[in-house]
Amino acid sequence: MTTPTPLAGKTALVTGGARRVGAAIARTLHAAGANVVIHCHRSVSEAAALAAELHARREGSASTISLDLHATARLGELIEHAEQRFGALDVLVNNASTFYPTPVGEITEAHWDDLLGSNLKAPLFLAQAAAPALKRSQGLILNIVDIHGMRPLSRYPVYVAAKAGLIMLTRSLARELAPQVRVNGIAPGPVMWPADGVADAALQEKIIGRTLLKRAGSAEDVARTALFFAADAPYITGQIMPVDGGRSVSW
Repeated sequence: MTTPTPLAGKTALVTGGARRVGAAIARTLHAAGANVVIHCHRSVSEAAALAAELHARREGSASTISLDLHATARLGELIEHAEQRFGALDVLVNNASTFYPTPVGEITEAHWDDLLGSNLKAPLFLAQAAAPALKRSQGLILNIVDIHGMRPLSRYPVYVAAKAGLIMLTRSLARELAPQVRVNGIAPGPVMWPADGVADAALQEKIIGRTLLKRAGSAEDVARTALFFAADAPYITGQIMPVDGGRSVSW
């Protein structure tokens, strides 16, 4: 039985694509036939390993590029890389994110610049840089937001403000770039625990208990939703899809 390849001939750029949710999205879009540009900042070896894995499945189908997304003036290099390597850009996935607590009384301007920069500023300016290419391809921008962009998370006021801004930016860009470009968002719930281990076992159980499905999700749950938007949703734009086991309706 032949595996369906609805994205054959398409090119997707995934920011923060070397690890975790970003890597799952890259693998899933690639399995559907897309060529994939894997962006990273410091995870260069992980990006190279993922690209090698994808090349083993389909030669010449993946590329990597390392860039600090805070370097706004250089974001166009990501688009140029995708077009030079694969001839076009069809899907931009703004996945890269910074996440850590900023309790009131301890917030600094550096925290603000870092969290707003990675979670809101970079997606805006990267979308702006990608807009001409995506208009030519009738493409898609997919922003990875967070259910806590809709409801606050204690001790994370700067992060949730940034994700709330990204939700509104998603809807605004959908209006600005229509009808040529679709813009949607995915709002994960408890699909992967923070890499720094801040969510201990008791907190994890508490969070899972608040979902309707009473279990954590996976990076692949987010990736499958990304594939849906890229391959099966040509009449959907300006929408935010929670992937949270029902957490957002059982607060």
